[in-house]
Amino acid sequence: MAETNGASRQGTGTVEALSLVPRAEARQSMKDFKSDQEVRWCPGCGDYAILAAVQGFMPELGVARENIVFVSGIGCSSRFPYYMNTYGMHSIHGRAPAIATGLAASRRDLSVWVVTGDGDALSIGGNHLIHALRRNVNLKILLFNNRIYGLTKGQYSPTSEIGKITKSTPMGSLDAPFNPVSLALGAEASFVARTIDSDRKHLTEVLRQAAAHPGTALIEIYQNCNIFNDGAFDTLKDKQQADEAVIRLEHGRPIRFGGEEGSRGVVRDRATGDLKVVDVTAENEAEILVHDAHAASPTTAFALSRLADPDTLHHTPIGVFRSVDRPVYDTRMADQLDTAVEQKGKGDLAALLAGGDTWTVVG
Repeated sequence: MAETNGASRQGTGTVEALSLVPRAEARQSMKDFKSDQEVRWCPGCGDYAILAAVQGFMPELGVARENIVFVSGIGCSSRFPYYMNTYGMHSIHGRAPAIATGLAASRRDLSVWVVTGDGDALSIGGNHLIHALRRNVNLKILLFNNRIYGLTKGQYSPTSEIGKITKSTPMGSLDAPFNPVSLALGAEASFVARTIDSDRKHLTEVLRQAAAHPGTALIEIYQNCNIFNDGAFDTLKDKQQADEAVIRLEHGRPIRFGGEEGSRGVVRDRATGDLKVVDVTAENEAEILVHDAHAASPTTAFALSRLADPDTLHHTPIGVFRSVDRPVYDTRMADQLDTAVEQKGKGDLAALLAGGDTWTVVG
């Protein structure tokens, strides 16, 4: 793999920028990234497939295990750091992006990954997530979305559909669910993608593109909880149904789906400006939208994210919605530190604490 995220950053800060150049003398395999911990998820959980895909992909980074960190919050997915033979932290509920931000900003020699779930990231952790995205910290965030609280035994989550019957909503959920991709795009995330736990080839390719992206990359992963929300994504996994439901986004290619011929496509409604799905004909073929993941405006990417019906999942786009260059937070912070040192020399913490607007309280 060529030099990717971090290799082209300017500013030295206190630590040299990360360079993801393969080291032939230290080739690693999937086995190297498997820890000695017993994997303790329910049999059949989609987390197993994601774990295997990530462990299989990690050697491609060409980064030593001691320079890779996985930070998680609370939830079933948050056991992930135990199973990766890298550094890691099982942190506190919803705060993984905040902890990872501090780590990425202070240790730019590290490849920092966040593993979170729809409950962890979008309820108590909602603010931490959106601010990491808008700042464009050099993080890769894997958001496992199973539309349920699994660790606490089946309550509805921020992504559960309206009317969802759960232990905490016996008469059906009244909450309108979050669309994680829409949320990320609204927060001005520079890289946003969606994939599926059981599609290892697609998942690995999305991981590859996220790793190569400078800044925050958010990947929503549809993940099956076979105990408390089994079959939530069957429409997208059954081959026959998936042909008519899954819209695979590829930059520079027409957005078509529906069998090998691509009998259906996405066009812009002339009356409303929204996107809609149509049967492809000779008359409308030229109107089929060509996917541009690098468009400066997130408007079309957001419209694509709204195609998925939260109940039936028909017309669900997967792939990279947006991938644009934006200044990276930790790089700019390091540049400021370099400038401050050059202009003023080393800082004096005691003078800072004692100077300016300070008071002595007597009595």
